[in-house]
Amino acid sequence: MRRADRLFLIIHALRGRRTALQARQLAGTLGVSLRTVYRDVADLQLSGVPIEGEAGVGYLLRKGSDIPPLMFTADELESLVVGTRFVRAFAGQKLAESAQAALLKIEAVLPAELRDRATRTRIYAPIWRDQTKTDFAALIDRLNAAITDSQVLRLEYADEAGRESMREVEPLCLAFWGGAWTLGTWCRLRVGFRNFRPDRIRGCTITGERFGSEDGRNLEAYLQAMRGYYEGMES
Repeated sequence: MRRADRLFLIIHALRGRRTALQARQLAGTLGVSLRTVYRDVADLQLSGVPIEGEAGVGYLLRKGSDIPPLMFTADELESLVVGTRFVRAFAGQKLAESAQAALLKIEAVLPAELRDRATRTRIYAPIWRDQTKTDFAALIDRLNAAITDSQVLRLEYADEAGRESMREVEPLCLAFWGGAWTLGTWCRLRVGFRNFRPDRIRGCTITGERFGSEDGRNLEAYLQAMRGYYEGMES
């Protein structure tokens, strides 16, 4: 667990309490040592968080210093929960973990009735378990990182008919279509925009080269091209 998340959870555990919370309880909840809890609480106090108490006695947030709840409606909260479930099921591991951590932080400052609503929604998404899909989730993470860092990729790719080719691409975006992902790119072999399905990528190598945002081959131009393509199909 990141230290920043641990500090947040300590504050959350102290919110609204009328009796002191023992450091031993905090250590058990967080899965850390007593020494770590003492150090974290001391750091929070030094940074201005109004925590009262001491080691061996327990801790409380000073009365009147509680954090006001976020103003979400029940429907807004349900949409966040459902979105998180879909990210956990279909995105890469890194995004899934980040979405879950964000939801925990949101729920931590919600009033009880809205927090209960979050657990009652009946819209689910299955979570991958087998090794093949774990590997695919890792590939989504790699592609997403390459997009973020503007890294040129070398792809070993097989099309729908099984024909293989080697492509050097500038990755621009990922899109999920409900049943499949696509990687939107500028393909250097075809000198144009091309979409690749990650489930047909046989190999993916980061070349170490970075690309810039050039007019006519950047994300904005890609989206315009795709919009024109699909509008043409509908007309």
